[in-house]
Amino acid sequence: MSIYILQLLIIGLLLLAVTLGSGWITRLPFSYALIYLVVGIFFGASVTGLIRVEPDTPVLKRITEMVVIISVFGCGLKMNRKFKLEDWNTTARLIGLVMPISIVALSVVAHWVLGMSWGTAILLGAILAPTDPVLASEVQLYDTKDRNELRFGLTSEGGLNDALAFPFVYFGIYALEDGNWDNWLKQWVAVDLLWAIAAGIVMGVVVAKAVIWVEHQLLSRRQSDELMEDFVALSAILLTYSLTELVNGYGFLAVFVAGLIMQNNYSKRKLKQKRLGQLEFIEKIEKLLEVGTIVLLGSMLRINPGFEYLGQALIIAAFLIFIIRPVGVAIAFLGSKLSSINRSFIAWFGIRGVGSLYYLNYAVGKDIGGSIAEQITWITMITVVFSIVIYGVSSSPMMLWYEKQDTN
Repeated sequence: MSIYILQLLIIGLLLLAVTLGSGWITRLPFSYALIYLVVGIFFGASVTGLIRVEPDTPVLKRITEMVVIISVFGCGLKMNRKFKLEDWNTTARLIGLVMPISIVALSVVAHWVLGMSWGTAILLGAILAPTDPVLASEVQLYDTKDRNELRFGLTSEGGLNDALAFPFVYFGIYALEDGNWDNWLKQWVAVDLLWAIAAGIVMGVVVAKAVIWVEHQLLSRRQSDELMEDFVALSAILLTYSLTELVNGYGFLAVFVAGLIMQNNYSKRKLKQKRLGQLEFIEKIEKLLEVGTIVLLGSMLRINPGFEYLGQALIIAAFLIFIIRPVGVAIAFLGSKLSSINRSFIAWFGIRGVGSLYYLNYAVGKDIGGSIAEQITWITMITVVFSIVIYGVSSSPMMLWYEKQDTN
């Protein structure tokens, strides 16, 4: 029997088990991602060897890319706030302060503690700074009437920082290629920071509104098959992402903005049921891709060179989870009216995952050097695994306790 057929058998059995056993799994004190990770490790090269994938494989980049764009669109579609600055105060603090603090602090630790060059340290910081919108499903916003600031903040953060970490990834790559920042800093500011972000926002608005207009014009003449309507969301994702990338904008950002625009359109036209249907459709695709990504992550783990970089990875993970994130949140929310319990939960829920794996694969594909690529690869992968384990065990019981509290 071929390895490919065995792999299909494994995936089929896993999907059947987590689907039919979901009623029991949701009562357990760990997440689905933790199950996928264990399955991946068992069938990976270190145990049975039925799944063999290398960390730099192009397949992983494409899968993680699709997971992220679908997930950030879903985050945009979940947003239930008007476009007013005061309604997005929590998000602004998380994106404008916590993420830059995380990048700088991780870079300092990587440089001064691990002895990395500044270019390598900045790149590692940018890869690991964004929180993950895919793996934080236990705390994400679903109900359009939900005004809970914790869920709104973490969902919007996950949707935005996976997009806005890209300029800093480019910064790290440039710093690795040329230690003289004067040679490329102006271009980075003009193209990779200002233009790419502006293009992402504009394209997200324009493409989403174009899709909405076309949909409205056609459906006013003849209704489409209800079973096919959910594909409007998927087409909006692919059109927005591809067209934005063609003009060198940030596709992740554009897709999140497109989700916001479409959500706002559905709210105005009182098409909430349609919005929820598309959201459920998107989440199913996201969950399916999540299974594949985390299983692949587990299968890629090796005893060697994993142990070689284990100490460095644990240092980075410990600083990130237990020091940098909490301190960054404490600084960012100085003077905020956000309750102390929400601040504490935001400080804890900073899971790293699929977004970091995408940025890792993107950076390694830029030929940053064999030894540097190997070091960053294993530190990132182990940190993500550590994050999945820590949050996978703690998220469910913590959120059960949180829901019992009377808090906004």
